[in-house]
Parts: sequence; structure tokens; C-alpha cells
Amino acid sequence: MNTRQRMLALHRRDPAPPPVARPRLQAVAPANPACVVGAGQRCEHALVDAELNRRLYEYERSLRARFSGIVETLKQISALQHEPDFAARAQQLAQQRLGYTLPQTLLDDAWVSGLDMKALHTHCIFQSFKTCIDSTDADQAPWLDRMAITPDFLAACGYHTVDITPCADGRLQGLVPFVFRMAPSRNVYVKAYAGAMFDVEADMVDWAHRELERLTGGIPGGESQNYLKIAVYHFSSSRSHDQGCAFHASIDEQAVESAKQRLGELRVAIERTYGAGMAPAVLLVGLDTDLDALRIHLPDADGEVDPHRYIDTAELYRDTVGLPAVQARELIAARVEEVQAMQGQGQGRGQMSAGMRRLVLALAEANLSQIEFVIHHHQGRYSILGHDEEFICAGEATHYVQMRNKYYFAHLDTVEEGAPDLDVGIRIFTGLNVQHGLPVPVLVHFYYSSRVPGSRDRALKRARRVKAAIESRYPALVARGLLVCRMALSDRFDTERCVFVDDATPDARH
Repeated sequence: MNTRQRMLALHRRDPAPPPVARPRLQAVAPANPACVVGAGQRCEHALVDAELNRRLYEYERSLRARFSGIVETLKQISALQHEPDFAARAQQLAQQRLGYTLPQTLLDDAWVSGLDMKALHTHCIFQSFKTCIDSTDADQAPWLDRMAITPDFLAACGYHTVDITPCADGRLQGLVPFVFRMAPSRNVYVKAYAGAMFDVEADMVDWAHRELERLTGGIPGGESQNYLKIAVYHFSSSRSHDQGCAFHASIDEQAVESAKQRLGELRVAIERTYGAGMAPAVLLVGLDTDLDALRIHLPDADGEVDPHRYIDTAELYRDTVGLPAVQARELIAARVEEVQAMQGQGQGRGQMSAGMRRLVLALAEANLSQIEFVIHHHQGRYSILGHDEEFICAGEATHYVQMRNKYYFAHLDTVEEGAPDLDVGIRIFTGLNVQHGLPVPVLVHFYYSSRVPGSRDRALKRARRVKAAIESRYPALVARGLLVCRMALSDRFDTERCVFVDDATPDARH
């Protein structure tokens, strides 16, 4: 349960369903968890990294704890607002419980018209997120060096760059370290779009930038490696009718076909522009957001993907749990070969490359750890199946915080360009917040390069334009105080990480 739910329900809680007591592990219907743990049992797969699961769970608990205390703290502060030393006591409570102070003016003016709980709640959401940003290195150090898929491994598979486009849905925010067990690095790019509908022209620019680096020797070993584009759609195995992709109206077939088509358009666009054989490798992946299990669609010899040619890691988990590691790997490899052999009906022409096969096998095996993570720590299926984000991030996503359902992301340079993503986000938060009297917090965030003169100033001007355009697009919400925008900038080379900039600061006046 997140801070918003506590704010709305106060003392009422919606408990997660208890683990089901079973005499043994059993395969279950798709509407249920991948496996359930029987009484006195530990569901432990031979290929699962239990220690990494433990470290990731501590990371998850630590990040969520920074938000879970907000409501109780604000309730206590609200109860004190008529005390003569209210402001001092409120600041003391906030510092003790949350680790930061509250805007002094809101506390000083509370005696006039009451405490503005909406403004305080929004401030705490942003400030808690900033605490997560500032603690990134310490928070992630325990698990970074244990990731299954590293930059060296990707290079060994033949890829110098992995460009991942998941859906902007907050349930995919932990995709890289949790679901893929892939180490975040400067060679792994994540740009989320609603429905995984990435901008083909923008992706061509990204590809051309890396290709230029490769050709000029800027990527060690890049002369023999390729660029890999991964599109990640999502679905709900238990509530496909209303908890699938909002952009595609929870129509799973549409989500799959649209992502496949967009990958094909990128390959065609690059080959028509730069010549035959220049297209990047592509991979289509589906994420079951109930279980964090994957559908990995296997490319054929031509690099084409097909909606019906995939392996399902939930099935693989059920089929291999209890087997020794060697036998489990053999079964997974055999299943991949079986699916690759599917011919006809548009399901592929020949086998994928050796490097792609190696990556697919690694992704499948690594995801078994995440499936077991959900089994052990979330009763086999997330208790909150749908949207539960804290805020909307518009512009460029911060890559520092990796956590399911922390925020909804709308990738954009201009509001006109990103209008569909923003509208989906506002529609989601209308149900999450607005209908209950809470504002929609929107963080406008952009990166700049400290190596480029004037880059920060230009990024700030862009953030101000986007902030103004968002407020103009949703004037009714702004007029009612139900949409609050803040701006933040980050340097790509880490001199600044998500530093808030407001119109009242000297930076914004120039």
C-alpha cells in the first residue's frame, strides 16, 4: 500500500492475500501465481540467485519505506496545527520521520486558513523521491555487481548497445535490474513510451549516434558488434480485460502487434536510409505484470519476430523447479530449440543468430530469479495488479531509481509530441488521485551534458517550456490545484542528479 492509499483510507488497510497453504508445489492455471509455496516449504529453483533476491528485496523495502511514512507523519502534523509551537514541532517531526523539512511558509500560514495538506503531500512525494536519487550509489551497491547480464556479457553476445523501450506504465519501472537482471550501464538505454510506441525518427538518431561512436573507435570492440533494440509490451495474465496496457485499452493482441510493427518500421527505416544490412538487431519481449514473468519472442534468421513464436518463463519455471541446474538448463535450451523449429504460418524462417540465442537463454534463466522473488515476497502475484504510481515524470526519465510503480513516465521533448503519453498518465492519475481530492504531481525532468557549453541553460529553458505547456494543456486541473509541476535537471556525467529548479531560483531568472 502506497502513501496515497494511506492518505485516502487513513487507518484502513487493504491487506495482501495470505499465502495459500498447499502440501506441495504445483503448477497452476494462468490466472494464478506461477507456483505457490506449500506449508513449511521453500520454493527454491536451482537456477535462482537467492542471495541477489535477498539484496534486491532489501533495496525494495528501503525505497518503499521512504514513502510509506509520509501519511502517518502528515496526520500527526495536522493534529498539532493549533498548538502555539506548531511550526517548530512540525519541522522536528518531519526531520525525524522523513529525513527532510517541510516548506516553512506552509506551516507559518496554517493558522489563517488551515494546513494545506495537498501541498504538503505533494512536497513529500517529490522530496522522498529526491532522497532515493541522492542515495542511489549506496542503495544499489549491494546488488550491482551481482547482476546476471553485464556489459561484458552483452558484448560477448555481439551487442555494443542495448536500447530498451518498455511501456511507460509504472509497473515496468523495475524492468532492467529486477525483471531482466541486467546491470544498468552507459551501454544500456531505457526510453519508455506509452504502449511501447517509440518514436522511429528519434530512435534512428540514437542509433546513428552510437554508430558514429563505433565507426570512430569510441566503443571498444564495437567494430564487430551490433546495436540491439528491445521493445517490451505488457499484459496481465489474470485480469487481461482491465489491467493490461492502458494505451492499447488492455487489448493484448494490439499491444503485441503494435510493438512488433514499430520494431519492423525501425529496421526498414535504417536500411532504406543507410543501406542494406545496417538495420539493428531487434527483440520483442512481453511482461506479465502480475508475476514479472516474460514472453521472449524468438527472432528468425532474418531478424524478424512473430507474435506466436515465443518462450514463456512462467512455464519454464514450473517445468524446471526441482530439477538440478544442469538438467534445468538443458530443458530450457531444448524448449528454445523446439520453438525455433516452428515454421510456416509466418512463424519464422530459420534460427536466430548464436549471439541472440545466448542472450535469450540468459534472459530466460535470469528471469526465473525474479519469478521466485515474486513468489517469496509477494505471494506469487502482486497484490496490487494495476497502477499505483506516486507521480508522473515527463521529459526524460531518471535512470537512478529502479522500482516497480514508483512513477508513470511520459517521454517527450515537447508536450505536443508527447501528448498521447501525457493524456494516458493524466487519465490514470484521475482515478488514482483527482477523484479523491489529491493533486497529480508532475516532475518535469531533463538531462544536460556538463561537457557541452550552455547545455544546462538550454535544458532548463526546455523544462520551463514543457512545464508551461503541461499547465496550459490541463487548465481545469491547475485552476483547482489538482496538478502540481516541478522541474529538475540531471547531468549525464553525474555532477548533478535530479536537482530541483524552480522559477524563484537564480537559474530560472536568466
